[in-house]
Amino acid sequence: MTERRAYLDVGIGETRGVVTLDGRPERLLVARDGDVAAQALGAEVVARVRRLERQLGLAFVALGEGADGVLNLKPEMGRLTEGQAVAVEIRAEGRAGKGASLRLIGEAEGPPRLLAPAPDIASELASLAPRHPIVTGAAARAACDAAEAEALETVFVLPGGGTIAIERTRALVAVDVDVGDRPGAEAKRAARAANLAALATAARVLRLKGEGGLVVVDLAGRGHDGPALITAARAAFAPDNPGVALGPISRFGTLELTVPRRRRSLAERLLDVSGAPTALTLALRLVRAVERESAAAPGARIAAAAAADVMEAASPYLQALTDRFGARIAFRAEEGRPREGFEVSAR
Repeated sequence: MTERRAYLDVGIGETRGVVTLDGRPERLLVARDGDVAAQALGAEVVARVRRLERQLGLAFVALGEGADGVLNLKPEMGRLTEGQAVAVEIRAEGRAGKGASLRLIGEAEGPPRLLAPAPDIASELASLAPRHPIVTGAAARAACDAAEAEALETVFVLPGGGTIAIERTRALVAVDVDVGDRPGAEAKRAARAANLAALATAARVLRLKGEGGLVVVDLAGRGHDGPALITAARAAFAPDNPGVALGPISRFGTLELTVPRRRRSLAERLLDVSGAPTALTLALRLVRAVERESAAAPGARIAAAAAADVMEAASPYLQALTDRFGARIAFRAEEGRPREGFEVSAR
């Protein structure tokens, strides 16, 4: 029987929530100061039809803030016109230069504006893991830090031995299964056990990463038990429904499936185009380190040093830190310091 628990970390500049599945992180939800409310999953917005592409069956809709959303035109909607005000719901957040996917609620009046905000992270955690109270405090921060670190990894160890590697491309997410050393099992049985473990682990990690779309799993070994693996994949990806679709195992030993994408992936959230943490991601890590050191050393002067772009991104949070811990915190930008090598000390 699986067990899910939820953790909520409310920090300066960022709120994070984690759902664990049998003790391993399964989902990481992130909300930051400055996020555009009209672009968040589940938000309801009065929007304006900016452009119609009837041959493509699409309407591009201005949401008031951020990029246009995209509405799939359907016969039951009636005939929309350019400039028309409509009420829509964000059904999938924008990603990789693509606008948010929308659901039409109905006609509306007035300028683009937020009608109803998206559910907050605490509400989402309660719905995802309803059987246990939400954990807060130091344990929640540790769980969120661990989940963030794991979400940015590429290789994941499988129960019983072996690994999977998960890598995103522009077209798809590739999952490679490596049997490794599974002691006490002959080759075919080891491959079968690794593939079954890989499907469960891949489903959890893809939810953690916020990845989806076309997923191709390169299974280990040959002569696969197709029905057993398809059944295992359906069970592993059931929490991602509705919208999961599986294909048969190909003669090349790959399993293809599609998984709905509803949020921006954590890679898009936390990393820049080169795959390195953004200045804001590092700044928020710095702020958490300052919080931790300030709480551990009450009364001490706290000095924080970081690369110039990281400190620039962290500077807006200095006042909130001062309000909480007093005027004993000093920020210092250092040219030439490694971006991920910030330092926080108590004196």
